Amino acid sequence: MARAEGRLVGGRYQLMEPIGRGGMGVVWRAHDRLLDRAVAVKEVRYDSAMGDELSDLNRRTMREARAAGRLTHPNVVVVHDVIEEDERPWIIMQLVQSRSLGQVIREDGPLSPERTIEIGLQILDALRAAHRQGVLHRDVKPENVLLTDDGRVVLTDFGIARLEADSTMTRTGLVGTPAFIAPERLRGEAARRESDLWSLGATLYTAAEGRPPHDRGMAMATMHAVLNEDPAPAARAGRLGPVLMRMLAKEPADRPGYDELARLLKQALREAALPTTKPLPVAPAEVARPSAGRQPYASPGEPPSTGSRAGSPPRPAAPSRDAAGAGAAGAGGAA
Repeated sequence: MARAEGRLVGGRYQLMEPIGRGGMGVVWRAHDRLLDRAVAVKEVRYDSAMGDELSDLNRRTMREARAAGRLTHPNVVVVHDVIEEDERPWIIMQLVQSRSLGQVIREDGPLSPERTIEIGLQILDALRAAHRQGVLHRDVKPENVLLTDDGRVVLTDFGIARLEADSTMTRTGLVGTPAFIAPERLRGEAARRESDLWSLGATLYTAAEGRPPHDRGMAMATMHAVLNEDPAPAARAGRLGPVLMRMLAKEPADRPGYDELARLLKQALREAALPTTKPLPVAPAEVARPSAGRQPYASPGEPPSTGSRAGSPPRPAAPSRDAAGAGAAGAGGAA
């Protein structure tokens, strides 16, 4: 791969350095010499042993990437250009200064429920826009969710995820990353909009809990769990937990659609922002009027004062309503 550095793709895009690698190819930082801008170039590499299937996959990759190029949405990485060179597709995309959600989880740990919901709402909006144009993602997972330096959330790999999944299915019987594949797809059914929403649920579960909902460490065991087992309750997700369980329903018809899901996520976000209810402080019992020469305790652990002069009248105890007022003020502060 090092030999490709400095290469000019399509007579226009000069490869600078690899910035990402996967089972299907390499993502390069590149320079668009025509428009003098930085771009990302995905070099799609299928297994040459696929023989006659290879040219068909290349054609479908080009077609899907062009379809993705028609998507215009703030939460979708822009596809600028698609080139076929050296019998392989090269997909030129917007270069996003970011870390993937997967990288953030590995480096910083699980996210708060509030941040997880904010990410979910933006990705849901991106998926809704794509589905309206007939484009399914088919590979929603933490590594394909980018958190930008300026605070945006961007979904990447639209248009090529489908073909990568088809290729993987042809060679190994798998279709992408097992922990993020909807049950119906593992059963051999066609991908659908609800499949992307299931994968979004698995992605948000991973963000909140720090691990995928069905991961068992090995592909076959994970797929068996996706098909047959309920995920463990989301212990860290707070009010988001019940929403995640609905998103991860085994049957597509049992999952919430776009509008209901958006409403549930926004409701969970509002409830997560409410202050935690704390018990009200207990008002002290009414203090009996002290006898001459004695003072009441100022606090439960404080010794009595002996500073009164002999024969001086005792200082009157504070009225009980002041203690109640202090308790109310404390309750107001806690709330």
